[in-house]
Amino acid sequence: MATIYQVSELASVSLATVSRVINNNSLVSEKTKNKVLAAMKTLDYRPNTVAQSLASNRSNSVGILVSELHGSFYSSMMSDIELALREFGKHAIITAGHSDEKSEKEGVEFLISRSCDALILHVEAVSDDYLIDLKKRNIPFVTVNRYIPEIAANCICLDNELGGYIATSFLLKQGHREIAYIAGPLWKTDASDRYKGHLRALAEFQVKANPRLLYEGNFQEEGGQKGVQYFLETGIFFSAIACANDEMAAGAMSALREKGRDIPDDVSVIGFDNLIFSRYTYPKLSTINYPISAIGKTAASWVLNNLYINRKEDIQHLFTPELVVRDSVKNINE
Repeated sequence: MATIYQVSELASVSLATVSRVINNNSLVSEKTKNKVLAAMKTLDYRPNTVAQSLASNRSNSVGILVSELHGSFYSSMMSDIELALREFGKHAIITAGHSDEKSEKEGVEFLISRSCDALILHVEAVSDDYLIDLKKRNIPFVTVNRYIPEIAANCICLDNELGGYIATSFLLKQGHREIAYIAGPLWKTDASDRYKGHLRALAEFQVKANPRLLYEGNFQEEGGQKGVQYFLETGIFFSAIACANDEMAAGAMSALREKGRDIPDDVSVIGFDNLIFSRYTYPKLSTINYPISAIGKTAASWVLNNLYINRKEDIQHLFTPELVVRDSVKNINE
């Protein structure tokens, strides 16, 4: 097995230079770097990652904890984080918390036990106090889709309240007043904030919120289906449905069609997230854009900036949602 000494000799450079190339140090010129890489390839040399970790006190791995491993929302976020880390020679270790406090805590402790240099956390069930204490333990971490004032510098999130407000305001501007709302689990901060935005929009247009037009779903397709079934069973009239995410919107649209309701002529529907499938539903789904790709990359940048590459770069901590108008909402003013 080839050694670093043989690489140094073949490339006619110092051991320190070979080490810099292995660790992607920017101080090495492109010409020298290519000489070292060529020597490594000729000798089939593979760096000893364990020895590297011991020498640098870094594992070059970043732990990622998300609620679930399935679904286009989480897969998009994890993919963008992994690619951003891989560009700088860092690797991701991924686990899921399943929106359960015990599972989330076990996931965090697992990632710490794997000697991850930092953590990127999409956690929903653990308390704010738990995360504040985690920072006191000097564990480098950044949260995604969660804002805690005491550790604001460690948080990257979307303005969910504004997103809920924008969605319902759009329906109101199209003339809708009887608007049903399918929420996510309201114990989750993002779901609660989106519903608060919905209520703010109703109040601004002087529309009284009707508790019979609220259904608490589960952020999954079946939640949207059950929400529509619930509203139809109550017999209450509604001309539009605002859904707290695109998956429930897709389920709602499916249930409406099964009941013979046309979208948008009979019922308008708006979602939240702007997942890739939203542009392929029939009709194409109007929604609120959640820039999950940009947020994932920003979380990776936070880790890279704070631990590895010491670059001065402003990190955006709060992202603004944007309305995406497609074909699922009808203007009934016309």
